[in-house]
This record gives sequence, structure tokens and C-alpha cells, in this order.
Amino acid sequence: MSRHAARGGVTSSIGIVGALLLSACGDGEPPSDPSAADPSAVAAERGLSDAEVRKILRLSPLGAVPADPTNRVADDPRAAWLGQSLFFDARLSGNGEVSCATCHDPAKEFADGREVAFGIAEGTRNTPTVLDAARSRWLTWDGRADSLWSQALQPIERPHEMDGTRVGVARVIAADPALSAAYQKVFGPLPDADVIASLPARARPVPEDPTHPDAVAWESIDPPVRHEVEVVFANAGKALAAYQRRLRAGEGDFDRFARGLREGDRAGIDAIPPEAIAGARLFVGRAGCIQCHGGPTFSDGEFHSIGMPPRGGGLPRDPGRYLGTEILLADRFNAAGEFSDDRLGAEATMTARVARSPEQWGQFRTPGLRQVARTAPYMHAGQMPDLESVVRFYSTLEGAVQLDHHQETVLAPLGLSEEEIRALVAFLETLAGPGPEEGLKGPPRHAMPEDADFSASGPRG
Repeated sequence: MSRHAARGGVTSSIGIVGALLLSACGDGEPPSDPSAADPSAVAAERGLSDAEVRKILRLSPLGAVPADPTNRVADDPRAAWLGQSLFFDARLSGNGEVSCATCHDPAKEFADGREVAFGIAEGTRNTPTVLDAARSRWLTWDGRADSLWSQALQPIERPHEMDGTRVGVARVIAADPALSAAYQKVFGPLPDADVIASLPARARPVPEDPTHPDAVAWESIDPPVRHEVEVVFANAGKALAAYQRRLRAGEGDFDRFARGLREGDRAGIDAIPPEAIAGARLFVGRAGCIQCHGGPTFSDGEFHSIGMPPRGGGLPRDPGRYLGTEILLADRFNAAGEFSDDRLGAEATMTARVARSPEQWGQFRTPGLRQVARTAPYMHAGQMPDLESVVRFYSTLEGAVQLDHHQETVLAPLGLSEEEIRALVAFLETLAGPGPEEGLKGPPRHAMPEDADFSASGPRG
């Protein structure tokens, strides 16, 4: 939902939902060829102005997944097969019990349904779905990663998430015949198997504590071997990203509605109910939600402080983007780093230009809203249990925490009626798509593909 009061635009009231079903011109019968209908006239039948339609059409269709030049195997089906295998492999974790799928559960829209994530231990932030994550410029709530592959590496080594290590990842891949063969088909030779087997069971850099046992073990490894391990680790992230690029929400009722508006197709417009149409008018109009939740992903991709109170009350303690920027710039696996496949490209340049400032304290990334009705609870720490609670918060700002100059300057209560709250929730419920095909919801069911024929919907039998 928007965190802003409207700044101009359409201000017509919603009124009674039924009033949106205005009478059609003439005898009211649809033309025999729906594609021949005047789109403006058909939209007007549902109470939609031309200005509202223009804004709605900016939200659909979703379009192709953007390319990632920092990952040369981003769209290689062999890499996706390897990444899918790794995504469900608990051996990458410190205790051998936690995989990426523990928190990104296919049965829960690749989220986990918890207020905050729980891997090895309880975290502090809500788990976002990875559906359509490949469309995001910045990843995680605080933007600490600038690519899907660099983000995939971070939870593996984070103690409360998977508590694994980069050496552990290399050992798993090298020791497993299927993974080893797959890796070499995609990336070329692995480091010498005997060398990998001789490495410490756990070893990784720990910049904040050089005396940590993992850090001491990491420093004991010869630098050339450390580099070889990090190449394998980076490639594992790129394979994970190749798989996750195939995890898409897909077209939902809202997209059919938008296409109906574009084509003047009454049947398409009727893909969502009148109450949801009322919610769409609010979303792009008086409620101003589109100001931050704009575009086909329903997100501006930027970072905002909306005064959301922390779990358990009190003052916010999570620095959000302020800490995320520090982590991003220090990450050797970022788009400008030595393991990127496009170190001088646009993504690398954008990362290099990111500046850290006090204004970022308590800011969090605007989440996309596709699939939002199926991924409760909401907000960066799961503070809101359902969509109605989210809409009510923006309606009243009750309990909002003031952060002095860090607060959004145009944040204002929306003052929604009960009918308008229901309408907005109904609209948000139309944004869900069917999700990925079943073959992507577990470890690969078939052998690794031999060619690079990449399909838009993922590997098929």
C-alpha cells in the first residue's frame, strides 16, 4: 500500500461499489467482436476515467525478466538445473538440516508464512518471496545485494540462517558426483578434489571477528586455494540465480483486467469484481498507492521510512538501508567485484555510485505486490498479520513511529472508509498469479539438460 497522501491526479469519490456499474450506451449489448469496441467507452461502463485507465495500464503486463550481464549463465538451463539442486540441498547448511527452501517454501509461495525468518535460529526480518525476485534492482529489505546471485550467497554463511561456509559449499559440490558433473558442464573444471577434501570442514571470512574459528581456518588456507574456493562459491550463487530467475508469479486476474481495458474487451475487464475495480481506482487515485507501488512489479524499487512500529513496540532498532549500503559496498561478490561477469557495466556503475547517508536509517525497500495476498504476514518484520491490517495502518497511521527528519515528508493518513478498505484489499487479491510450474517446486525430476534451449516457463519433462 502507499505510504503517501495523494498529490493531485484523479480525486473522484468511490461511493457505493455498485454505482461503478454504469449503464452501457445504446441498447447495452456488447459488440459481436469485442476487439472492435472503443476501449474508452468500455472502461467508462465500469466507471473508469481515461486518466485512471492510463495509470492502471502502466501496471501490466509484467514483461520479460531483465537480463543480468553480471551472471553469464543467468539463462542457461544447465545452470538452472544445478541451482535447483542446490536450492533444496540442506548439506549447504552448518547443521545439514536447513536449505534455501526452508525459508523459501514452494508450498508457501516461496516465503515461509512467519513473522520473521527461522533457519538455524530466529532472525529479525520477514522472509520475502523469491517469486519474480529477478526483477528487482536491489535485493533484501535493506538492499544489501545488487544481483540475484550475490544475494543467494549471503544466507548460506549468515549464522542465524544457514550457518554454512564457502568451503563447505565447495566440498559438497566436489564430493557429489551429480553436482560435480553438472558444475563442470556449466563452469568448467573444479579445483583438485584432493585439495578440496583436505580443506577445513568450516572456513570463511569473518570481517567483524578475525578471531572467530571459521576466520582463523580461512586464513590458514593458501591464498590461491582460497581464490579457487571463492570462484566455486560465486558460481554456486550464479546457478542458484539461474534457477530463481524461473520462479515467476505469472499472469493473474489483474493482468487479464488490464488487457481487457487496453483492448476494449468486456470479458477481460470482468476478470475482477466491481469491488476490486473500486480498489483499483483508489490505488491509482485518491489513496496514492501507485506513487511507491508503481510499475508492473508494483514497486518503485526504492527505500522508504514509513514509521512502521517494530515488533514488541518501542523505538526502531533496525537501521535498514543504512546498514544495507555498508554491506553492499563491502561485498566482494557485488556487481563491481572480481567475480562479476560485467564489472564495468551499468549495474556495477550504479553500485559504485551508491552513497551511505544518515537519511537511510530505518528505510526499507518497497516490496512488490504481486502474490501479496498469499504471502502474509507483512512489513519488514512481519508486524502486520493480514492485508486489512496493512490498509488500516495507512488509513490512520495509528502507532506510527516518528523518526524526525528520516520520516517520509508526505506521509499522511488516508482516512479511508470501511468500504474503501475492503475495496483496496479486494484489488490486492487480484494481483496473484498461478505461480511456477510444479516441476520447479522441488529438486529436479529429470536429468540435466544437455543444450541451452531456455524456455520462459522453466524446464519441462
